[in-house]
Amino acid sequence: MVSKKAPMEVSAESGNARDAAWLDDDGRPRRTGTVWTASAHIVTAVIGSGRSYTYMDAVRASLGGAKVKLCGAIQYANLVGVAIGYTIGASISMRAIKRADCFHSKGRRNPCRSSSNPYMILFGAVEVVFSQIPDFDQIWWLSIVAAVMSFTYSGIGLALGVMQTVANGGFKGSLTGVAIGDGVTSTQKVWRSLQAFGNIAFAYSYSIILIEIQDTIKAPPPSEAAVMKKATMVSVATTTVFYMLCGCMGYAAFGDAAPDNLLTGFGFYEPFWLLDVANAAIVAHLVGAYQVFCQPLFAFVERRAAAAWPDSAFVARELRLGPFALSVFRLTWRTAFVCLTTVAAMLLPFFGDVVGLLGAVSFWPLTVYFPIEMYVVQRGVRRGSTRWVCLQLLSAACLLVSVAAAAGSIADVIDALKVYRPFSG
Repeated sequence: MVSKKAPMEVSAESGNARDAAWLDDDGRPRRTGTVWTASAHIVTAVIGSGRSYTYMDAVRASLGGAKVKLCGAIQYANLVGVAIGYTIGASISMRAIKRADCFHSKGRRNPCRSSSNPYMILFGAVEVVFSQIPDFDQIWWLSIVAAVMSFTYSGIGLALGVMQTVANGGFKGSLTGVAIGDGVTSTQKVWRSLQAFGNIAFAYSYSIILIEIQDTIKAPPPSEAAVMKKATMVSVATTTVFYMLCGCMGYAAFGDAAPDNLLTGFGFYEPFWLLDVANAAIVAHLVGAYQVFCQPLFAFVERRAAAAWPDSAFVARELRLGPFALSVFRLTWRTAFVCLTTVAAMLLPFFGDVVGLLGAVSFWPLTVYFPIEMYVVQRGVRRGSTRWVCLQLLSAACLLVSVAAAAGSIADVIDALKVYRPFSG
């Protein structure tokens, strides 16, 4: 006898099948990431797998206790700082577009002054819209666009540096860097050199969202860890080549007179339209980078809210429109976050100093200390063994670099504050 199931049973089974098709084996929404999308996330952030979903989860699983709270406080404070820094950086590039056009039409002697505050507000408005994309996995396309933009402006900067070097008839500058004298004291050179360490640390700070990026990779085979290793090698090698080429050729082109930023500091004035393209690419890149760094913070707050008020329509009810998922709580909280970071950026308009300080403060704990401690626990490295001693020496050396870089950045921030007026732009 052939049994027949009730229509409701069939409907329930088909519904469960449809739900299963959209879920991974751990019950979370199906991941679609590949080595290329992971590389794009890393480039955008920079330029054996567990199922840790976040950096904090990994620390909790391996170390636990107070270290989890310490890690979370440092990580999320740093992500807030990154959002502020990127808002400042985007406004500088937008203002540079206006100034380049002004110099072209009115001449280089015209000061072409303008405030960066309107551009910060514009950038914030754009981020309010993109912040409604619900999670990391769904911004892969934004990361790819941002990565392409980063190669665009880096390529333009490199080409202009090469052209200027050829026009100069040779290299400027020296192997020892900026010469002491002519407005630069030995103390200033030391502080600036230390700040440079902070800038480098900030440039490679994607480690704080590495696990979140890995969590976007689709289920094996191959393993998420294998895909992530390949993505890391591809992206870090690519960004390092571009960093080195742009930095070296920029210094070769201008020597001690090299500006902090080749594309916004007006080492170049022409062709003005090419500078406009490069700075527009920087803005587009920072739009994506802002989301790459802020999505983990958004997700953390929203998970806590969902756990605290699981039955609240204010928190849980969503309306999906393409890649956007609108809910009253998400709209309110993410908009408030973007507004607060925009106001903070308007209060602290010195990008280089902020970037150096952020990189210095977060480099040692998040990129060195916690990863080393987790490795020691996971691999059972015996205390006092040669490997353990080498790892601790590496950690101590990186701590010294971090402290020195922070000192250099703080010194520059103090100098900037001497002539600073709030909201002066």
